[in-house]
Amino acid sequence: MEEWGVLTYYCAVTLLIIAYLLGSIPSAVWIGKKYYGIDIREHGSKNAGTTNMLRVLGKRAAIPVFIIDFFKGFGAVQLTFIMKFDDAVSDQWLINLRIIATIAVVLGHVFPIFANFKGGKGVATLLGAGTGIYPPLVLICFGVWCLVFAIWHYVSLASITAGCCYPILVLIFSFINHNPEAPFMNVPFIIFSWTVGVMLVWTHRKNIVRLREGTESKIYIWRPPHR
Repeated sequence: MEEWGVLTYYCAVTLLIIAYLLGSIPSAVWIGKKYYGIDIREHGSKNAGTTNMLRVLGKRAAIPVFIIDFFKGFGAVQLTFIMKFDDAVSDQWLINLRIIATIAVVLGHVFPIFANFKGGKGVATLLGAGTGIYPPLVLICFGVWCLVFAIWHYVSLASITAGCCYPILVLIFSFINHNPEAPFMNVPFIIFSWTVGVMLVWTHRKNIVRLREGTESKIYIWRPPHR
C-alpha cells in the first residue's frame, strides 16, 4: 500500500461521515409521523425499524421503511468504490473501507442524529451494506432468515439465526474459495463478520428473553394466524 496523502484521508473520512448521515435517516420515524401521525418509538416494541412498523402499522408502512433502510446500507458501501480511482488505496483497503462504512451506516441507524439518537436495530441497513460488500453471503443468510421465519413466524429469531450464520459462512467460503481478492479472505472482514453475529444477538437480547418466556409476538405475512 502506498502512503496516503491528505486528500486521500479527507475523501475517506468524508465518505464515512456521509455513511453515518445516510444511516441516520430515520425512515420509520418520519413515515410514521407524516402518514400515520404517530412516533413509532412510542408504540409496540418502541423500535424504529421494519418489524415494529409491520406489527403496529402493517405492510403498507413496513415495506417502504425496509426498502429505504436497505438502500441506506447498500448506498453507503457503494460510495466507497469512489476510492478505487485513488492509486494510493489498495484492494485490501477498499475492503476495509467498505467494512468501516458498514459500521458507520449501522451506527447511524441505531443512533440517528436526525432522531435524537434513538433509532432501530439496524438489521435491514446491515443487510443492504452486506449486499454491497459480497452479495452471495447475504443471499444465503436471507434464505436462512426466510426459512426460519416461515416455520416459526418470529422475525427476531430469524434475524438472530441469520446473523449467527453469517460468520460461519464467511469461514466456509474462506476454506473453499482461495481467491485473494474476495472479501472473505480478508482478516478484518472475518473479524467483522463475527462482530455482526455478536451485535445481532446483543441488540436482540430483550427478544431472546421474550422467546424463552414464550411472550414474543409472532408475525404472519402469508396467512392469518391460527386462533
